[in-house]
Amino acid sequence: MITPIILSGGGGTRLWPLSRTHFPKQYWALVNEETLLQETALRLASTTQFHQPLVICNQEHRFLVAEQLREINLIPSHIVLETESHNTAPAIAIACLLQADPDELLLVLPADHVIQNPEAFHAAVDSARAVAKQGKIVTFGIQPQRAETRYGYIERGTPLNIHNNKRVFEVSRFIEKPDLDTAEMFLTDKNYYWNSGIFLFKTSTMLAELERLHPAILAGCKTAIANAKQDLDFLRLDSKAIVSDASLSIDYAVMEHTPHAVVIPVDMEWSDVGSWDALWAISDKDAEGNAVIGDVITHDVQNSYIRADNQLVSVVGLDNVVVVATDDAILVASKDRVYQIKAVIEQLKLNNRKELNMHSRVYRPWGYYQHIDCGERFQVKRIMVKPDEKTSTQIHYHRSEHWVVVEGIAKVTRGNETLLIHENESVYLPMGMKHRIENPGKIPLHLIEVQSGSYLGEDDIVRIEDAYGRAKLEPNAV
Repeated sequence: MITPIILSGGGGTRLWPLSRTHFPKQYWALVNEETLLQETALRLASTTQFHQPLVICNQEHRFLVAEQLREINLIPSHIVLETESHNTAPAIAIACLLQADPDELLLVLPADHVIQNPEAFHAAVDSARAVAKQGKIVTFGIQPQRAETRYGYIERGTPLNIHNNKRVFEVSRFIEKPDLDTAEMFLTDKNYYWNSGIFLFKTSTMLAELERLHPAILAGCKTAIANAKQDLDFLRLDSKAIVSDASLSIDYAVMEHTPHAVVIPVDMEWSDVGSWDALWAISDKDAEGNAVIGDVITHDVQNSYIRADNQLVSVVGLDNVVVVATDDAILVASKDRVYQIKAVIEQLKLNNRKELNMHSRVYRPWGYYQHIDCGERFQVKRIMVKPDEKTSTQIHYHRSEHWVVVEGIAKVTRGNETLLIHENESVYLPMGMKHRIENPGKIPLHLIEVQSGSYLGEDDIVRIEDAYGRAKLEPNAV
């Protein structure tokens, strides 16, 4: 059997304003009812050739990963947390080092890709198994469907015949994102494939190549694991031990230099969903060529992607556009120029805009809170607490709070008191008083929180006790 390694560390900023740093694209349902992470995990669970997956993610996303896998009844072998962002080479090194068997076959795949022909994917992985056992590092090539300048390419070389598999080729070279003329040439030459970023190899093969090519990266990863700490169901790496120049992709670090690289072509209807036009291409469309999601009214609109998450969006007389509306940001762009969203992202970074990183709804392990209104010395939020969950026990030094329960029952700790607050009832929490919300019921608890005071920042929180292990690690996070 094969151990899947799901890499879930990407930021997905090219799908802004939906995808943001604290809630990137792999945690959104973009094509079907499941999120991209869930689709990736379910694709693996649908066949008996895989062990439970190991997931590597940013520590800020740990509860999102755990909750989304729980929703589909999948228990990963590990959820490994990176406390600092690195690239795919250190992540793959970590995955290899965590394996007890040096001959374990690992399938590395990103969490944010779409594969619409899973049967072809499974068949390709199955055929690659014997190839990887022979010490080859297998990558999977996608026949180009268009002259794409935003993908890396693989040029195939000499065909190999390993266990009578005639669809295995040596890798002649990897090509970074080409210009348009070169991409058009690749489209007509059947020796070139899109690089899917999916790899199958034997653990010992990859470790040997990392030791040969980048021993400092491997040594740092060994230290990161040796100093790792178990945090509830998560393994928290000491990412500071990984050398600062280790942010290399596995392509740069190994694949472009190893003599063991081979490519297997596969037609699995793959997309990395890396841009709004790419998402439009794989989405269901109406008779006018429009992909429409949410509360949308169109008139004389063609070939467009229109998404409304929390409000009515009306579009009239446009062709080939992308319109994406969240409750705090709107993107309107020509579909042919959505790649220029990187200029918007740079402006958001330059101006330190919160819309780059966070939505108005912020998810926490106990539920979520959502900003409704704010002004000088006040802020209003909607809070949802899941059944049998609770916030941290905390105090605020600069604000007081009023809670009004609108659905469910709240068990409230207020100082030394414990109160049950029912629907249409409220409770006042003075500044400096210890407090906590708990949902003892079987349905979600919804309440409105009104904050008032001289400072309303999220860092005016001192955690006293926390069921999710955050009091020491993140004492000022809600």
